Amino acid sequence: MMSIADVLRRVEDSSAEDVAFEHLEQIRKSKFNTFITVAEDQSLTRACLIDSGDLKSDGRLSGVPIAIKDNISTNGIRTTCASHILDGYIPPYDATVIERLYNEGAIIIGKTNMDEFAMGTSTESSYFGPTRNPHNPDCVPGGSSGGSAATVAAGEVAISLGSDTGGSVRCPASFCGVVGLKPTYGAVSRYGLISYANSLEQIGPIASNVWDVALLYSIIAGHDPRDSTSVDTSTTIDIGGNNGNNGNQDVAGLKIGIPAQYFGEGVDPVVEKAVWGGIHRLEDAGATYTEIDMPHTEYALAAYYIIAMSEASSNLARFDGMRYGLRIDDTDWITTLSEIRALGFGEEVKRRIILGTYSLSAGYHDKYYLKALKVRTLVKQDFDSAFGSVDVLIAPTMPIPAFRIGELVDPLSQYLADVNTVPVNLAGVPSVSVPCGSTRGLPIGMQIIGRFFDESRILGVAAAVEAE
Repeated sequence: MMSIADVLRRVEDSSAEDVAFEHLEQIRKSKFNTFITVAEDQSLTRACLIDSGDLKSDGRLSGVPIAIKDNISTNGIRTTCASHILDGYIPPYDATVIERLYNEGAIIIGKTNMDEFAMGTSTESSYFGPTRNPHNPDCVPGGSSGGSAATVAAGEVAISLGSDTGGSVRCPASFCGVVGLKPTYGAVSRYGLISYANSLEQIGPIASNVWDVALLYSIIAGHDPRDSTSVDTSTTIDIGGNNGNNGNQDVAGLKIGIPAQYFGEGVDPVVEKAVWGGIHRLEDAGATYTEIDMPHTEYALAAYYIIAMSEASSNLARFDGMRYGLRIDDTDWITTLSEIRALGFGEEVKRRIILGTYSLSAGYHDKYYLKALKVRTLVKQDFDSAFGSVDVLIAPTMPIPAFRIGELVDPLSQYLADVNTVPVNLAGVPSVSVPCGSTRGLPIGMQIIGRFFDESRILGVAAAVEAE
């Protein structure tokens, strides 16, 4: 794996064009199916413009290639959400995060593979085939941002962007042994993110180290008037160190909360041991910990899937094949619409649309959707109460290491794997996954959860774990 500092040094020693070409060669040789679209012409053209001085050359990411999850709009570069229904769709505009990356001199190298419409935990539901875990190609990389995490873990790029609706940045970060941040809801603009579940999702950075994640977050975060969910607040990050050197992180006096429910049934003992090892290392550095009760955690998973599927049902109604994407020979409008959606959507997407539509239907709205919203409030109150006495919460990111491709064929089994990540999205608080160990060559991730807009603190704690 490489860092931003490594790439910047290479750009300085040679050129942005050479660096872009080297990245493209590495991606071309990849055996992990990390990309859906490789933007070869666009990336080389932009690199040449940076070298010639026709584009800004003093940005913090000047000449640094970055991979973008394929549900983030990129002007002139195909964006499919890993779905047949959007195969061939090329957005006419850039997402806000893409504009901010361009302002810092970044080069979009391509669009990464993902679970279709970000619905999954393994990147197996992609229309373009599954991505493979660089640590073990027989295993999944996690999802839904599996391509974004795997391409960093494979050393194809230094940094990437994913999106996190219920763990979709943190899960693949954990499975692939990289660092992934789910920001506070509203901290990063969602303008240009193709919506799955509006009230839950956030774009988040993925990198090989905490410092790079912090830098990337500071670039993409900030208020955007085009996004009604965007919050106008400070996004300054200070975790100490620079250029990938985290220095000595001071965690003396840090109060850590350990949610008992996150270490419960279903958590692999090897994962639990690795996470506790990380906690004890923080304790040795001067932190203290106490067990925290979060009683509504057991209801979070059910509430999350009702809310997410309901919002997905509404959001995906716009994909009718009439204006863009997949199109077939027309008959009457109803038949054409039905056939396009039947051909264009995969099984998991259809399943979630059906369940979401059912939850919102007359007679069931109050019984399911409204009740799920009430549970969401209780989950958020659990976090509010916990942060009244501690600075951060620490738990396993995923209850198990990466599983083998095709191993969890039952959808419910994959839903259950999200048990430790979805409460964070329901509450809207920030969380970062950082490697804390491994088993059988597969990484294990520790999840550090913080107060609203307290990314600086959780990244500082993650840097301390990383420094150990």
